[in-house]
Amino acid sequence: MLITPAYAQAAAGGDANSMLMSLLPFALIFVIMYFLILRPQQKKIKDHQELVKNIRRGDTVVTSGGLVGKVTQVVDDDQIEFEISDGVRVRQMRQMISGVRAKGEPAKEKSEAKDETSAS
Repeated sequence: MLITPAYAQAAAGGDANSMLMSLLPFALIFVIMYFLILRPQQKKIKDHQELVKNIRRGDTVVTSGGLVGKVTQVVDDDQIEFEISDGVRVRQMRQMISGVRAKGEPAKEKSEAKDETSAS
């Protein structure tokens, strides 16, 4: 006989408490992952959808490719048209907009950015 009776008896006894304790670390890891990764990502997606939905004519937008322009026309629910230079208009999918500046909000100058960091 290869297995002694003492080892065979210990292996046969598996109670629910030990099984629960072995699954507890996995459940704890899932909860931590939800609060640190999934929940903030869902909030970020929701904020981006709201930002894209509220684009209006006259807003200054920044695309994910780095183009900055002024919205001249909202074509439909999926596209906008914006002007990147005098007479140069580009159509862009709304989902590719990474940021919207308010109508009167100017771009920050380098000297203003330095003043704000030094004041903090």
